[in-house]
Amino acid sequence: MNYSIYQSYLEVIFLSQRAPIGVFDSGVGGLSVARDIRKLLPLEDIIYYADSAYCPYGDKDPQTIRQREKAIGEFLVSQGCKLIVVACNTASSAGLEYLRRFLKVPVVGMEPGVKPAVAATRNGKIGVLATCVTIAGDRFSSLVKRYAEETEVITQPCPGLVELIESGKLNAPETEEKLRTFLQPILDKKADTIVLGCTHYPFLRPMLESLAGPGVSVIDTGQAVAKQVSRVLSACNLAKNSGPLGTEQFYTSGNQTEVEEVIRTLWLRDNISVKTLPLNVK
Repeated sequence: MNYSIYQSYLEVIFLSQRAPIGVFDSGVGGLSVARDIRKLLPLEDIIYYADSAYCPYGDKDPQTIRQREKAIGEFLVSQGCKLIVVACNTASSAGLEYLRRFLKVPVVGMEPGVKPAVAATRNGKIGVLATCVTIAGDRFSSLVKRYAEETEVITQPCPGLVELIESGKLNAPETEEKLRTFLQPILDKKADTIVLGCTHYPFLRPMLESLAGPGVSVIDTGQAVAKQVSRVLSACNLAKNSGPLGTEQFYTSGNQTEVEEVIRTLWLRDNISVKTLPLNVK
């Protein structure tokens, strides 16, 4: 091989390994997934996009969600991202395969943890807290059919809960009251395992566990997604295995000041800045 060509090839690989991971959600909820990615892959740089101006996705039609996904995905690729994480169950349900047709980088999505919940339940009853779009989607129906045909699955849409988390009201009385209302039908049916089917909900896990009691297990798929990201990067020879600790960049389509305040709270760091970038749909 010509040396100059070989050197260029090595430089491309090197730059690809150094490239960031792109993560996006309808708002700040996907930070729960980004947090798990950061813990597992401390060397990787992360670009996070919160589509806060269009949050929540749970009350949007699938076509609108797919349009937003495409705009955000293309932006993250334009920033050099080597892999995209759709850190949103609703967006994954509405348009994960659609997005994969457009982007020329690996795309990792979300799905509610029905399979691990079935493995964890002791009485054959699991509850799923999620958005209406996720619960009504084909991906969720397929999950239940594949893994939970012999398990009682109690689904509970949670309108309004995402908005409270987006406002940073993690410990507010109104958040606790709303969560209690959504939990009660699941607890009334004696489910002993609850699936967090929205990436916003892990930020309410302490409150949820307190309300549900010690006999109820809670399933969150953030760690599983982080492991899948690691597997895909390794398989594609894109993992960053040396160098300084990774950095984060944050963007939003919403109000910069409001989103920045919430991200600082959820990311547990004060020296965070967020750039506003609306991203129009083409």
